[in-house]
Amino acid sequence: MNWATTRAYQSDAGDYAQAETLVGEVVKDFGKLDILINNAGITRDTLLLRMTEQQWDEVMQTNLKSVFNMTKHCLKPMIRSGGSIINMSSVVGVFGQAGQANYAASKAGIIAFSKSIAKEYGSRGIRCNAVAPGFIETEMTAVLDEKTRDGYLSAIPMKRLGSGEEVANACVFLASDLSSYVSGQVLSVCGALNT
Repeated sequence: MNWATTRAYQSDAGDYAQAETLVGEVVKDFGKLDILINNAGITRDTLLLRMTEQQWDEVMQTNLKSVFNMTKHCLKPMIRSGGSIINMSSVVGVFGQAGQANYAASKAGIIAFSKSIAKEYGSRGIRCNAVAPGFIETEMTAVLDEKTRDGYLSAIPMKRLGSGEEVANACVFLASDLSSYVSGQVLSVCGALNT
């Protein structure tokens, strides 16, 4: 196997059957599965009294059910040789945020889910951790108005938004043997916002 080989797959991780098919295709193409990073995420921000059931369900489907689907289907091939599961949470899942009850609940659920999977499958050589980014330069933060952005920046001790590369570096650490005894943890990448 040429480890430089890459393949692109299209799937809806929030759909149980599509997640199962995707994992099957990856295992068929590569022979095994070592690392899973669950990073699907959306927001449908509004105050709870204004939030529709659809806004709640869309966030739960994308942010939380996708983690269940992908993890469940990846466990079987990982049990054979171990592996690392990394679930993208958020600092909002740690301390909550007004206007984001659905998002916060989904991201807090990811943290509890990660800790549970770490305890269930640690004896099988499977590590499971969560990464909790703070405010990162993404499409989701690009739509913030200047006043909101300045408010966030004033709360971040490092006085800047993080980069996608900084979040990816945390994932590289958790996926590698450098973190071989790290499991069931939440790694905040937030410029000391969650301190």
